[in-house]
Amino acid sequence: MKEDLDAVRERDSSRPRLGEAVLHAPWHGLVLYRLSHVLYRKGHRIGPGVLSWIGRIVSGVEIHPGARLGRRAFIDHGFGVVIGQTCVIGDDVTLYHQVTLGSRGWWQDGGPGAQRHPKIGNQVTIGVGASVLGPVTIGDGVRIRAHSLVLSDVLGEAR
Repeated sequence: MKEDLDAVRERDSSRPRLGEAVLHAPWHGLVLYRLSHVLYRKGHRIGPGVLSWIGRIVSGVEIHPGARLGRRAFIDHGFGVVIGQTCVIGDDVTLYHQVTLGSRGWWQDGGPGAQRHPKIGNQVTIGVGASVLGPVTIGDGVRIRAHSLVLSDVLGEAR
């Protein structure tokens, strides 16, 4: 959680001081996600669901407790960010508002236990309003442009 707070200070020029960074609403959503994820991994379902719901209300960010987020995540202007249950996100990833990391739909998601959501590499930036859908892989260092729709792997070339 401290690393996430440090990421706010480093990547948001409007919040360089600790007191300002603590007021960054998406950071609150990440804190609640990290707590809910620990409980989820221990087999709890109601508690993580409640924490996720509170996080969505407080920050506008919806992160399923089953998603796996790496270190130093940064969500800028978090409203509308959705991160699905089987999503895996690497370290030092930046997401802008209205980013969706979701599945393509229940009718084609592969059923229970399937990887239905994206795998995002390290040091990836995903622009405003982008949607990355399905079991696709986004490679390390890739930048996804604002309002992009990504339905297939992007391994090395910026988009």
